[in-house]
Amino acid sequence: MSELDHSHSFGSPSPNLQLAFPRAKARPSAAMAKRFAIQMAHPDIEPGDIEAVSAVVRSGQLALGPVVTAFERAIADYVGVEHAVAVSSGTAALHLIVKALGLGPHDEVLVPSFTFASSVNALLYEGVRPVFVEMDPVTFNLDVTDLERRITRRTRAIMAVDIFGYPADWKRLVRLAQRHGLSLIDDCCEALGSEILGRKVGSMGDAGAFAFYPNKQITTGEGGMIVTNRADLAALARSCANQGRGTMGAWLRHERLGYNYRMNEMSAALGLSQLSRIERLLAKREQVAALYTERIARLPMVTAPGPVPLGRRSWFVYVVTLAPGLDRDRTILGMEADGVPARGYFSPIHTQPYIREMFGDLEGTLPITEAIAARTLALPFHNNLGPAEIDHVLEVLKRNLR
Repeated sequence: MSELDHSHSFGSPSPNLQLAFPRAKARPSAAMAKRFAIQMAHPDIEPGDIEAVSAVVRSGQLALGPVVTAFERAIADYVGVEHAVAVSSGTAALHLIVKALGLGPHDEVLVPSFTFASSVNALLYEGVRPVFVEMDPVTFNLDVTDLERRITRRTRAIMAVDIFGYPADWKRLVRLAQRHGLSLIDDCCEALGSEILGRKVGSMGDAGAFAFYPNKQITTGEGGMIVTNRADLAALARSCANQGRGTMGAWLRHERLGYNYRMNEMSAALGLSQLSRIERLLAKREQVAALYTERIARLPMVTAPGPVPLGRRSWFVYVVTLAPGLDRDRTILGMEADGVPARGYFSPIHTQPYIREMFGDLEGTLPITEAIAARTLALPFHNNLGPAEIDHVLEVLKRNLR
C-alpha cells in the first residue's frame, strides 16, 4: 500500500505541508513561528545517506549496477526471504506480483477497500476484478471472516494490506489461502519492519511488496521492492521489470512483454544507507507514536491507534478516529487554518469515481468501512517531531473538534 502517489500516502510537498504559526492576536516571534512550523511528513536524511548517493554519482554507473543488487540482498535478509527484486515504486511491485502470478481477466482477487488506490490498480492493470472486503473496526485491516464469505469459484487470490504498519492476521490468512487453494499477496508497502508471531511482514504468502516513498520508514525517493521465497516468481518479475529481457539472452532480446520498472543506483544507495540504521529509525517513530498516544488519552472524543498484541507495528502514519457526530472534514479545515496540516485517511476505494464508472455504484456495500473511514484523521507524523510540537498539534486538534 501504500505514497499518496501518495505509493501508498502523502504526496509531493505542497504549500500546506509546511504552514505558518496559527493565527493569534499578536504576531508570533520568528523563533516561535519556526518552533511550530509543522510538516505532515518528512524524510530522515543524514550525511551518510547523502555521501552514499554522491559516491554512486561519482562512480558513473547510475543504473544496472552492484548497489541495486546489494540493496536487494539486504532487504531479503532483513525480511527473511530468499529473493528480492528492486523496482521503481510500490505500485510497480504490486503490479509485477499480480502479473507473475498469472492473474488476469475472469479472475477475482479479494482486497480491502480501506487502502491506497495502488492496491486495487495493480489488479485492474491486468484486467482482474477486485472484490472488496470489509475492514476490522479495531485493526483497520481486512476482516478475515468477511473475506471468507466472499470467496467464489472465480476467486484466485487474496491481497491483504498491512494498513498503516499494523500487520494483518497472517496466521488465519495463510490457513485460509491454503484451504481454498488461493495465492496470497502481501501489500506491505506501509509496513517495513512490522512483525507478527515472530515473522516480518512480507515473508508470508507468495510475495510481498514494499514501497520507499519519502514518508515511509526508509526512503529511496521513489522505489519499491518485491520479496518472495519463490524463485520462479522472482525471475519472472525481474524480467518484466527490465523490459521483458531474459537473464541469459542478448541485451536487445525480449522474451516477454515487460516494463521499465527498474530501480536506479542512486535510489538503491539511499535505501541501502537508510536500511543500515532501520532499527534506529523505527525506534524514533515508535517514540513519536507513544507521545501521541499518551497525550490523546486526555481527549475523550478521539481514539488513538491500538497496540499489536502478538507482534510489532512499524509506524507509517499516525491515524486517530474521531467520535461519531464530529465533522472530520471541518476539523481538518480548522486545523489547517490554524497552521497544522491533517488528512482524511483513506477514502474507501469502492466509492471512488473511477471504480463507480467501472463497476457501478457500490456505496453502502461495506458499511463498517464507510463509517470508520469518514472518521479517520491522520496527524502530522515523522521521526523528529518533539513533545512541544505534538502538544501543539493536539491543542489545535482539540480546538477544532466540531
